[in-house]
Amino acid sequence: MLIKVKSNSDPLSSEITPESVYLNRRRFLSLGASASVSLSLGGMSSLSTAGPIDPSVFSGLNSTNYAPGEAATPFETASTYNNFYEFGTSKDDPARYANEMTVDPWSVKVEGMAGKTGVFPLEDLIKGLVLEERVYRLRCVEAWSMVIPWVGFPLRDLITRLEPQGSAKYVFFETLNRPSEMRGMRSFSSTIDWPYVEGLRMDEALHPMTMLAVGMYGKELPNQNGAPLRLVVPWKYGFKSIKSISKIRFTDKREKTSWEKAGPSEYGFYSNVNPKVDHPRWSQKTERRLPNTLFSPNRIETRMFNGYAEEVESLYAGMDLKKNF
Repeated sequence: MLIKVKSNSDPLSSEITPESVYLNRRRFLSLGASASVSLSLGGMSSLSTAGPIDPSVFSGLNSTNYAPGEAATPFETASTYNNFYEFGTSKDDPARYANEMTVDPWSVKVEGMAGKTGVFPLEDLIKGLVLEERVYRLRCVEAWSMVIPWVGFPLRDLITRLEPQGSAKYVFFETLNRPSEMRGMRSFSSTIDWPYVEGLRMDEALHPMTMLAVGMYGKELPNQNGAPLRLVVPWKYGFKSIKSISKIRFTDKREKTSWEKAGPSEYGFYSNVNPKVDHPRWSQKTERRLPNTLFSPNRIETRMFNGYAEEVESLYAGMDLKKNF
């Protein structure tokens, strides 16, 4: 078993907000430690009982730092400064109200062009997939950024399990649609057509850097950060990394995502981090690395593909990245 050694980039105990405030106590995932554990996806008939989260699930993780030389953002900042409009438009609304969302039990509906479809309890859907920790940069389209240690597994591991048809070209995701527990859906006066929808081209989804996260900072995800299951695509703007996933759909057609519908001139399907393509209302050439203050703005230059060009630029060879923003 690997032992995680505390580094200088780890947040101090004084910086960590008490779990009683930010983590919803719940039953969670009985994740196996080996990929050899098999799973027959047979709909609700495979429902199993999960006990309280076992801390050992997050111990002995293999860890990869995809943001070398950069300190991790303090947990308190990462868990209190969020975009999750289902709970409100202010950055602190998700931390204030996301505890109203029930995340246990949780199921995911899989539909479309795949061999394994149906409604599956989350613990069954991902049972046996190997967890790892990856430290990724997160760049928001609003020009702020963080460095977060995510805990999860490659999305391609789950896609392989679901047996998509060879003709499936895209995979789309939907956030939980429950206005009774997500007050922002009841009050947010925008053109967003709930539920929140995001999607990836299949080769993007199968890229080894694309992951599904079930935790962060060595613990389960707080609700405001997308519990119990969220997407993480580190070379794209943050809104592509959809939170609290309740549906996965395989298709051969590119559908419009939520922000494409809401602001087609501002938010494209690809939304790759690109300092050469400005948002219509602000520059993308620089970003504020959080935490920051008025007197210490901590502004840095934005890098192409959020600094992951070497790993992902081949996905877009020959494409006009200004046109396909």
